[in-house]
Amino acid sequence: MVGAMEDARAIFRLDNAILAFRFTATVFDRAGSATERLTDPERLRLWLWANELDVADAAMTEADLIAAKVLRESIHRAGTAVAAGGRVAPAAVRVLNACSRNGNPHRVLENGDARWRGMEISDALSVIAASAIEALGGPDRDRVKACADEHCHGLYVDTSRANNRRWCNMNTCGNRAKKAAMGRRG
Repeated sequence: MVGAMEDARAIFRLDNAILAFRFTATVFDRAGSATERLTDPERLRLWLWANELDVADAAMTEADLIAAKVLRESIHRAGTAVAAGGRVAPAAVRVLNACSRNGNPHRVLENGDARWRGMEISDALSVIAASAIEALGGPDRDRVKACADEHCHGLYVDTSRANNRRWCNMNTCGNRAKKAAMGRRG
């Protein structure tokens, strides 16, 4: 599984603290030439596994991939609305709520670690939807932001004391912005 995790890190951004927002990062450059990282059901399985949503024994179909992408885009639309101080569209709310209630995930304690087990795709999507609902409707709702990087627009919760963070991740988007600024000056 070590090789699979290396593959997952090479394909996906796994650096966001919020599971649902990590899921929206499976598309890059939404404002430009969008790069889809969930290209087939096995890529979805790899992303789920890398995020400890083990659906290894579950059959994975194109319909599952479509359902996952519908959830992902609903999360992104809802998060973008919240980040802009607006209201979440009713259609996105319906998708989030439906996905949240469709699963029956459960946690187990295994070798001292908490893990999700017995997961089907609906269970995994339920966990992701619940993560989005908590981030978008919980106590940190006012700290949800969209990355200022023109290619990213990824969602994140700003945990800075001053609530003035501009990028989803300083090591990726922040550095890219700083390098671009240096290039313009130099």
